[in-house]
Amino acid sequence: MSSTADSESGSTIVFIGDSLTATIDWSEALPGYQVHNLGRPGATSDDLMALLPAIVEIAPDDVAIMIGSNDFGAGRNVEHVVRNIEFFLVSLRKELPEVRTLLQSILPRGREYSARIKDANRHLRQFSATVHAQFLDLWPTLALDDGELSPEFTEDRLRLNEAGAKAWISEFGPAIDRLRNAPPMSGIISIIPQR
Repeated sequence: MSSTADSESGSTIVFIGDSLTATIDWSEALPGYQVHNLGRPGATSDDLMALLPAIVEIAPDDVAIMIGSNDFGAGRNVEHVVRNIEFFLVSLRKELPEVRTLLQSILPRGREYSARIKDANRHLRQFSATVHAQFLDLWPTLALDDGELSPEFTEDRLRLNEAGAKAWISEFGPAIDRLRNAPPMSGIISIIPQR
């Protein structure tokens, strides 16, 4: 993958997510970055806030987030997932006002989860702009029309195979370039309407 990060030695990025994130060698995909992969197998949106102190200590230039698939596998509802992620995004912005944030869509899995995941992604896409985060929609690349994770990218309707990982990275590259070209945040973003 070619990225503007290649020429920005020393840029630091933190990855947050579940096993999908944990199993990618992001250091190889982003050779110009100092990578901290905080992805953990089994992670859910309930785990996000526990990671915040570690992220603050790292003080990265960029944060990339993909979380929520395991929540739906455990039967949690859309509101639960969306609220957890939104609260984390607001907290991250308060703690690290200048960090650039890339929120990635919750990946497709079996079609039986499709409606709920699409609903969550719609809410998250709308909310991301509120905290000046960019949103990367991976569904056009990885999902079938019915919301099933494309069989060419998985063997179990959940985890990505090598082709799936490559497809994700190919979308991530341009997204991180756009993020790097965006100006850093300079202050805390308030989501409370001013009167």
